[in-house]
Amino acid sequence: MKTTLIGLTGGIGSGKSTAALLFEELGIEFVDADNIAREVVQPGERCLKQIHDHFGCQILHSDGSLNRSALREIIFQNPDERIWLESVTHPAIRKRLIHHIDSMKGTYALLVHPLLFETSQHTLCQYTIALNVPRSLQLDRVVARDNNSKTQVERILDTQLSNEDRCSRADFILENTGNSADLSVKVSMLHNKLITLLTRT
Repeated sequence: MKTTLIGLTGGIGSGKSTAALLFEELGIEFVDADNIAREVVQPGERCLKQIHDHFGCQILHSDGSLNRSALREIIFQNPDERIWLESVTHPAIRKRLIHHIDSMKGTYALLVHPLLFETSQHTLCQYTIALNVPRSLQLDRVVARDNNSKTQVERILDTQLSNEDRCSRADFILENTGNSADLSVKVSMLHNKLITLLTRT
């Protein structure tokens, strides 16, 4: 039986990685688009060469790796540059995601993606799950975690769907306003629901 793909999404600071690892503890494989996004811009990758050719050496560290902070500063000040960057990276990410997905096993597996709906990756999934977190909590988490300024985090959030829009499109919602133990209980309950749903069909 082919593995059912389920999308797991949420804005920055919503707890996607934590939720994915909790599903993994229950035996569910996942592929994380953020990890793939980092892979496709490693030294030697075609995407990094295109980015370097477009923006110049200012977006590289001395060792030739991508300077994410420098690139982020450019693209959030210039929406056209962000659109160009996405036109290069999104197809490469999608291609590599599909390669990973094709090798996954089990009743279901997860595609973890912050821009699941924005990039139409939800079309790869039979069902979708959205993590719901108030914007103020997202801000606090990301500022503390990444040592970014509040303004920079606000810019990132503004490029993503609002929690309300994301949740309105999703089939299932995971509220993540508590701690990891609280989320673990919710993940376990949703997992049981999904297994029941998928083994009936």
